[in-house]
Amino acid sequence: MKTVLTVVVVLVVLALAGLGFIHSGIYDVAASTPDKDFVSWALRRTQHNSVERRSEGIEVPRLDDPEMIKTGLVHYQEMCATCHGAPGIKMSEIGQGLNPYPPELAEKAEPDEAAEFFWIVKNGIKMTGMPAFGVTHSDEEIWAIIAFLQRMPKLSPEEYQKLVQEAGLAEAPAEEEHEHGHTHPPGTPPHED
Repeated sequence: MKTVLTVVVVLVVLALAGLGFIHSGIYDVAASTPDKDFVSWALRRTQHNSVERRSEGIEVPRLDDPEMIKTGLVHYQEMCATCHGAPGIKMSEIGQGLNPYPPELAEKAEPDEAAEFFWIVKNGIKMTGMPAFGVTHSDEEIWAIIAFLQRMPKLSPEEYQKLVQEAGLAEAPAEEEHEHGHTHPPGTPPHED
């Protein structure tokens, strides 16, 4: 009986300490402040394991249809390039200000990760700035985005611009200059101005 009482007391003390921490405001939620190593590791591991688990069993369709890839390009250019960049196009200041820093998708898209990318695009990721496009897009449109993501790492900046023009989209600027006269080179981590 004494052991049960000790466990209950410890759990109550931990719960009160947790509530005290939440209400204290000690934890810095600013996007401009990187998470501590342990917190960053714990969040990344939690995200990876959660996405991996929830994407199990997702059937990946054929992703090599040129029309599907073109549709995906249109959606990517309109909604994703701002935060993730594209071949020859760096991410915008919005993407640079996110914490965690969004991945530069022009450099990565493994075929065996297609189901995970689909799940992420459809459902989003809490507290990262990654929205859930499943609210506004059909599964077919999301698969088109994934088809383009699979193709994009193989594109040169010139090939990307050609596809953008062929799709009837406005040409994306290769380097963005801001009203303050500064620019951000590709891959610049946030907050280095």
